[in-house]
Amino acid sequence: MMYRFLKRILDLLVAGIALLVFLPLFIPIMIILRLTGEGEVFYLQERIGYKNKPFKIWKFATMLKNSPNLGTGDVTVKNDPRVLPTGKFLRKTKINELPQVFNVIRGEMSIVGARPLMKQSFVQYNEEVKKVIYDTPPGITGIGSLIFRDEESIIDKSDLPPREFYEKFILPYKGLVEIWYQKNKSLFLDILIIFLTGWAIIFPNSNLHLKILKDLPSSPF
Repeated sequence: MMYRFLKRILDLLVAGIALLVFLPLFIPIMIILRLTGEGEVFYLQERIGYKNKPFKIWKFATMLKNSPNLGTGDVTVKNDPRVLPTGKFLRKTKINELPQVFNVIRGEMSIVGARPLMKQSFVQYNEEVKKVIYDTPPGITGIGSLIFRDEESIIDKSDLPPREFYEKFILPYKGLVEIWYQKNKSLFLDILIIFLTGWAIIFPNSNLHLKILKDLPSSPF
């Protein structure tokens, strides 16, 4: 109970600071998105969240509105044709994730946690993963987000079809590392993951998280 209380305080503190720091970016980004692509500013998509209940996640619009029903569905590949020109920059810099601070303030998400998946992917998890993965609210960042921050490039290196490779290799490993997080979760680990996320944004080729978090499940990659 104390961990959850402190985690909520940390969430509100970080989300509040993020809003103050990045709010000046929101207006020009909203104007650019309105005037380009399909004219959509925000993209709300149903994801599975805390206690495996659905909620609407907020993002800046970076892909075609009908993208879940096109191409590879909820799996994004390198140079995905569904990604809009402005969206490429927003996705690379992770700026497209910033509106999720509103999900954090509403209590639907945390700053740190498992990335919430669409139902199509979530149902592929085994029962053990489904039971424990969202025992705390899903996060804007997390250990899975660090490992798969360039998921498109990992998929691109495989000879298998994107969806098949995702379901056979990426999704099972995501489940393992998120179970690891649930077993080891602490306020210190959350703060460490926030730091490592910032480090990875500044130094995208760094694997500092692998050097610090040495007891992670063995990677198939």
